[in-house]
Amino acid sequence: MIKQRFLSRRRFVGGTLATAAMPFLLPGRVWSATGEAAPNARLNLGFIGVGTQGRHLLRSFLPHPTVQVVAVNDVDTTRRLHHKKLVEDFYSAKQDRDFRGCAEYKDFRELIARKDIDAVVIATPDHWHAYPAVAAARAGKDIYCEKPLSLTIHEARAMVNAVRENQRVFQTGSMQRSDSAFWKGCMVVRNGLIGEVQEVYVSVGGPSKWCDLPEEPMEPGLDWDFWLGPAPQRPYNSVLSPRGVHEHFPNWRNYREYSGGMMTDWGAHHFDIAQWGLGMDESGPVEILPPNGRDVKRLTYKYANGVLMYHGGLEGYNFGVVFVGTKGKVCVDRGRFQTEPESLMNEKFDALPVQLYRSTNHYKDFLDCVRSRKKPICDVEVGARSVTVCHLGNLAYWHDRKLRWDPAKEQFIGDVEANTWLDREKRGPWKV
Repeated sequence: MIKQRFLSRRRFVGGTLATAAMPFLLPGRVWSATGEAAPNARLNLGFIGVGTQGRHLLRSFLPHPTVQVVAVNDVDTTRRLHHKKLVEDFYSAKQDRDFRGCAEYKDFRELIARKDIDAVVIATPDHWHAYPAVAAARAGKDIYCEKPLSLTIHEARAMVNAVRENQRVFQTGSMQRSDSAFWKGCMVVRNGLIGEVQEVYVSVGGPSKWCDLPEEPMEPGLDWDFWLGPAPQRPYNSVLSPRGVHEHFPNWRNYREYSGGMMTDWGAHHFDIAQWGLGMDESGPVEILPPNGRDVKRLTYKYANGVLMYHGGLEGYNFGVVFVGTKGKVCVDRGRFQTEPESLMNEKFDALPVQLYRSTNHYKDFLDCVRSRKKPICDVEVGARSVTVCHLGNLAYWHDRKLRWDPAKEQFIGDVEANTWLDREKRGPWKV
């Protein structure tokens, strides 16, 4: 079998926009009378949340010659000021003169209220995705928002509705769709080259748990209440929000108040690819069965067409996603693409009858769509459907019960109690 070299997460996410000379274009709003951006207009960006992933995104968008970052937001003062300086140092070096044009805000609502900001990039913890995204859409901003799209199924649909009602461009940060290995894998599947798909195996970690961290002393500079936002009140712990500038990905993602664990964190990547390969970007499974130790050995999703999708890898295949068809297999992971039979590796993909959206750079794809007003490769509806698959799996795990799902109505069938799980109570004014 032929295998392409594995890429680490750092290298994968580092394959971003190429650094270019920075021509400082005339500022101003970019929309013309037709609703399209002028080709030489500068796009003013604001960043909401500048932790580890936010810093990566900032460094990815900064070099683009028609983008200017004009504002950063974070509830941690040290992070906020650090990234303001990062932006201003970058532009100072490009202009060969002192630049002091990046504002900093503790409250993202002040950033969104600025009329001169065309688009926002959201990289907050998961429980803080929905409200800023909906507010930004209503304020006429285009949006790049990190995956997983939402904390709940209701939030995901609220985000879609706000984007559609306000005719915004929205890119979900499930950037594997812009990687050639995943595109090729889904092209093979969607063109029927492995026959009819029967099973899909998705290798990601498990669900989150309720937070049980002890209280730690609070240091100045972090607005802890604002960090919690819509989540329940609880004492500070540095596992949830490490102080200042750090290089790791904090473990708030392990706790239900803020995230869905690896089911949503990595699931928003790999279940997303499974959905793409199955042609389910506007639908989803109809039944979810938790493992019961008897006939159901692992979490199982059933689709209306009979396809079964399993949470967990296929024995003997160390891959993120494996599609099993009547005539072969497709295995895809970051930087890896493998098929059975091997000959499918050598297909002329551009000549296949079914052609999937092709993007080679997730960030550039977003910027291009801001100008063209087309839907990007991981539009808000795609992000919503993929994270809903993740949420359905978590709900089946957490409540240890079989669920029947109507993907058209986005309601559980014949289960009044389960339909109360579509959303959660929100603290303060942070309802969507």
